[in-house]
Amino acid sequence: MADLQTVDPEVSRVKFERELANYRSMESAYRKRGWILLDAAFPEIFVVFAATKPRPPPIVAAIVLNFTDYDLRPPSVRFVDPFTREPIPAKSLLIQMLRRPSGLSLQEFATMLQQGAVPRMIQWNSPEDQPFVCLPGVREYHDNPAHTGDSWLLHRSSGEGSLPFILEKVWYYGVSPIDRYQVQVQVPMEVQVPELNVLPSLLAVPE
Repeated sequence: MADLQTVDPEVSRVKFERELANYRSMESAYRKRGWILLDAAFPEIFVVFAATKPRPPPIVAAIVLNFTDYDLRPPSVRFVDPFTREPIPAKSLLIQMLRRPSGLSLQEFATMLQQGAVPRMIQWNSPEDQPFVCLPGVREYHDNPAHTGDSWLLHRSSGEGSLPFILEKVWYYGVSPIDRYQVQVQVPMEVQVPELNVLPSLLAVPE
């Protein structure tokens, strides 16, 4: 569905500014978590996330939240390139937003990871598709035909869909578990170029 403004624009703008002010009041605490708000001009807010545990801290995700028609509709969340702000495909994502089922041993959880059976809060149909956050309070979730029975209006007054709520979920499930680099060297090559990946700790993946 296109991002069309059907609500009085001033109503959405006032609510947008309220969300932004709430963020600004906690900005120093958020920055310590690696959240960096780079730009905010109605209807969009551009935020990048750094993983603070590896050294040096890498930028691992960037999102644009679109508050068009807020809050008759929830914000849209798009993963973008942190430098160009262009949407990126699923294959370019560095975070996964895994959710660990409760009660599993570490070995059982590792086996589920190998089998690709761990619940993910980021969804896509193919590696070339734009991924979306599969979470109540996010426009792409509620616009998905699979969630027609879970109306945004059921969540609207709960705090889900607020700026801090969405950023918290992306950070908690996607960024916070990342605690190390993995270095892979491709051989044989004329010049060996290390390939760096960032990885979550199995123990740090939240339930």
